[in-house]
This record gives sequence, C-alpha cells and structure tokens, in this order.
Amino acid sequence: MKILYYDCFSGISGDMHLGAMIDLGVDREHLLSELKKLPLSGYSVHIEKDQRSGITGTRVDVVSKEEDRHKHDVHKDHTHHHHRNLGEILDLISASGLSDPVKERSCKMFTMLAEAEARVHNTGIEQIHFHEVGAVDSIIDIVGAAICIESISPGRIMASVVELGGGFIDCEHGKLPVPAPATVELLKGIPVSSGAVGKETTTPTGAVILATNVDEFTALHDFRIVKTAYGIGHRITDIPNVLRVYLGEAELKDGPHEQDTKRALMIECNIDDMNPEIYGFIMEQLFEAGADDVFLTPITMKKSRPASKLSVLCGEEMEGIISDIILTQTTTLGFRKYPVEKTMLRREFTTLDTRFGKVRIKSAIYGGKRIKAKPEYEDCIRIAKEYQIPVQQVYQEISKLLTD
Repeated sequence: MKILYYDCFSGISGDMHLGAMIDLGVDREHLLSELKKLPLSGYSVHIEKDQRSGITGTRVDVVSKEEDRHKHDVHKDHTHHHHRNLGEILDLISASGLSDPVKERSCKMFTMLAEAEARVHNTGIEQIHFHEVGAVDSIIDIVGAAICIESISPGRIMASVVELGGGFIDCEHGKLPVPAPATVELLKGIPVSSGAVGKETTTPTGAVILATNVDEFTALHDFRIVKTAYGIGHRITDIPNVLRVYLGEAELKDGPHEQDTKRALMIECNIDDMNPEIYGFIMEQLFEAGADDVFLTPITMKKSRPASKLSVLCGEEMEGIISDIILTQTTTLGFRKYPVEKTMLRREFTTLDTRFGKVRIKSAIYGGKRIKAKPEYEDCIRIAKEYQIPVQQVYQEISKLLTD
C-alpha cells in the first residue's frame, strides 16, 4: 500500500505543500493544466528549485497579476484581496472541468475552512466573506492540493505532530496571536507543538489540508521510505522553513488490516409534516455540502402518523453545515446526533477499455484480492445517453467484461 507522510517539523502552508508534492513527483505540467480548468484568471504560478539551510527542494509562488505581488499564503498578507463567500467558491469549483474526486476533495477543504472561520467570527457559514480564503492564491493552493493528492493516489495519508510557531501576525483585524484563530479551530484534536520559532509556521490553508485529508497522526513510520521530498517556504527562520514529505510502502495484510476505520457522525431527525417532494432537493443539498451518505427510513410516529427518518452520515468536521441545512431546509424542530465508526474496504480506481470508450471501475480489495468491482454510475449514465440504450444494458456489458 502506498503511504503519503507529512513530516511537519517546521509546520505546513499551502505553497510549501504544492512545492513538496511537485518535489515528490507530481508532474508540474499536469498540475498547471488541471488548474487551468478553473474559471479563474489573474494569476501565474512560478515553480523553481530552492534551498533552506542547505536542504534542496521545490518552491512554488502564486503571483497575483491584479496585486503584482508574490504570495505568502493565508494570514501573511491580508490586504486588497477579492472577497468571496463559500457559495461563490463552491460554484467556481463545480463549474470547472476538474474530475469529480478533485472537486469533492477541494469542496470539503473549503467547507471545513469556512466553518472554522465562521466559528471564529461567530457568524453563519454563508454570511462570512473570506478576505483570506477567497484570494486567488489560496484557491490555487487548496485546489492544487486536491489535484496533487489525487495524482499520487495514496492508500493512506499520515502526518507527524504539527509545529505551529509563535509570536504574532498582522491581518485585516489587527495583530493576532500565532497560531491564528482559524488554525486553532482546524487543528482541534490533532497533536501539535509550538515555539520552535517566533513566527507563524502553520497557516490555516496548511491546517485544513491536514485536517481534511490525513487518516492518522503518528510519529511512528511503519512503512518503507521510497522517496523523500521538500517544499520550500518563503521565510528564513532558525529551523529549516521546509515541509518534508515521504512516499512510502507498507505491506498489505489479510483481513481487517485492509479495512479503513474512521470516526464519523450520524445526524438524524423524524419528519411527519413536510411535502415529500422536498426530500429530493434536501438530499442534493446535503450531498453537495459533503455528506458521506443520506437516506430516508419509513417510520410510524405517535398517534400512528406515517413519517420519515432523515439520516445523514458525515465527518465530525461537517456537523455545522449539515445541521444548518437540516434546521433551515426541513420542517423539523431539532435533531439528534451520535458518533459512529465507519469500516471500509480498501478501494482501487482503474479504467477499462470498452466498445463505448474508457470507463472508470471501482474495486474493493480484501485478502490481497479484488472481491468486488463495478463501473462508475456517472460513466454508465453518460454512455446510455450517448448511445441511446438502456442503462441496465450498459451495466450488463461492462460487468461481463469484468468477469471475463
């Protein structure tokens, strides 16, 4: 199994992450061509080799043509940014030509970051305008992170204790302590250290990359290191201002070791007084917000009234936005929630050549073998429409190819 490990002894920022991923082997032309699929202009990306304390790595600069300045990442320069809210950013990503996995990963990071900023400013998630997050450079950092992670396709993502730095930073609201309030919100429950230098080492952008994507925070390297890479930061500090990443390999073992167990949250409510036509819209809203699963269960309430139980499975970090949708979009007066554990088989994504062209296949691995495989729903629907044939026929033909 391929392992991606972040060694955050000097923290992490968006630009350091992009540099480390390119240094690790992500093709820079692939990254740049994918970023061009965003309906976004007014920037250029500079990529070059650099050194910090004798360590050679890759440095990335996102240069805003409107501001004619070099970027330093979130909370390092907070003036003259274009203000965007979460809805605008999610619409921008949805309108792009990026793949669905990249869109989903990007939207999850922005939603988590928006929730953290909303808690800091004590306002609703859609009311806050991001003078930091809405900047072009931050959009490139976060979407670029999603592109790079999908390109590497690790089976598991791990990270060390995260160094936060110290001192104070200047922002639009005045001087703020390090770590920035949004960084603290994002790293709740994650092991951190501080004080290695008197400057900010982990930014909100870097924090949300870790909080959204890392499966395990540990100092133990239970894998073989295949490659080491470095993302060079923009500051000169007493310790090397770099993000070190490892690409590793771990032996796949039989049974439960091929299962991935994660903590999640189940949010539920009972509804007996809502027009059933509205459920479809609400389910779409919940999935777009980042819910892992949404389903309805027929139930009978008091006085034998027929009703539906709305259940939403989501990451713990998604509680705020999911509860907002439930309370504002349905007729319920409240909900219940409880923690659960999700156990999932390891999945692999491949493409299959068919008479319809290439079709994406999702397989489940157990005991070192592929035990289940099926074509992606969106590809089957696209083929059915294009060839004007029943979608069931598409499934049957592709499933036969998988068993041959």
